[in-house]
Order: sequence, then structure tokens, then C-alpha cells
Amino acid sequence: MDHVGDVLTVVALGFVALRLADGVRHSRSSRGRELLVSIVRGIRWRHVWPVPFVLTGVVTLASLLVLVPGLDWGWWSALGGEGNPAIGSTERTSGTALEWIIPLVFMVMLGLALPLFAHAEERMFRAGAELWSRRKRVLKVVQFGLVHALIGIPIGVALALSIGGAYFMAVYLRRYRATGSRIEATLESARAHTVYNAVIVSLVLALVVVDAVA
Repeated sequence: MDHVGDVLTVVALGFVALRLADGVRHSRSSRGRELLVSIVRGIRWRHVWPVPFVLTGVVTLASLLVLVPGLDWGWWSALGGEGNPAIGSTERTSGTALEWIIPLVFMVMLGLALPLFAHAEERMFRAGAELWSRRKRVLKVVQFGLVHALIGIPIGVALALSIGGAYFMAVYLRRYRATGSRIEATLESARAHTVYNAVIVSLVLALVVVDAVA
């Protein structure tokens, strides 16, 4: 059974690696580079200061939800993984060089394409929200959180990520009201999303480095 778990872990990491590599490849294309630069150059202080408050809300709610039986389950953690599969951290590599090499490589690839991944999610869960009812907006926010359960994050943590989704929705709607442009609103929420994800990746990277040198 443990052998099966090892195989499934390798398959999961291989799939994530391919997705990250595809994101990096897209970021190097002319269209991808143009979008990436547009997102990054537009980042301002207004995209930065709310992040600690949003993350505090996410962590607090996640800590409470995982206490509910069943909500602490995620297929990645069931395989011995830790956190998000996109980070590549798993107890199956514990004690080996792969314990920090895989997360380091994954996070470098993720960082290179972070704005594009954020923009893709914003197009999926926020674009067009100006036309939605309040009920549909709430549903989309929850869907945004729960979709992360599909990639292995514990269900309770995925639900807590809805707080981030609500924040990005507010950013999108505020920008739409100011410009009347769906494209501009999507870019704005992608900037907020990029900064949010960048802070998380930076924190995880710092932990990986500390563990590696400890």
C-alpha cells in the first residue's frame, strides 16, 4: 500500500511539474510576457497592504474549519503531502535532498508564472461579476475556494480560501465601477491576487530555506 502511495505521489508531482512548466513556457511567449508585464507594472501599495489582513482571516477560519470532522481531509495530505501540491512538499522525501530541492524548483517555476496563473483564475471566477446577482457572486466566491480542494488542499482550508475570493471580488467590482472596463477590472483583481500569492510563496520559500540549513 505504501508503494502505491509512492507511485501516486510521483504521478501527482509529475502532473504539477508539467502544469508549472506550461505556465513558465506561456510566460516566455510574447503574449504571455505582455500580460505578465501589464500585471506586475500595475501593482501598487493598494494591492499590498490588505494582504496580511486577508491571510489572517484565511488562516483563522481554516484553523477552525479543520477541527470539523471530515473537513481536515485532502487527497494530497492523505498521500503524505504537505500544504499545496504546487509547493511539492511531502513527507515521502523527508530526510533526503529532495525534501528541499523539489519545493525550491516548484516555487521558482511558480514564481515565474504567478501573475498568469492569478489572471487565469480571475477570468474564471471574477470576470463578468458586474452582471451577476449577489447570490451568484457569493456562489462564485465559494466555488473559488472549493476548487482548491480538487488539487489536494484539505476541504476546510479550501473553504477558508473563499475569504481571499471575496477580497478579489471586491477589488474587481471596485475597479469596474471606476473604469467601466471588464478587462481593466480583471487585471486589477489579478494584481491583488498576484501579490497575495507572492506573499504566500515567499513565506513558504523562507520556511524551506530555514529547514534546509537547519
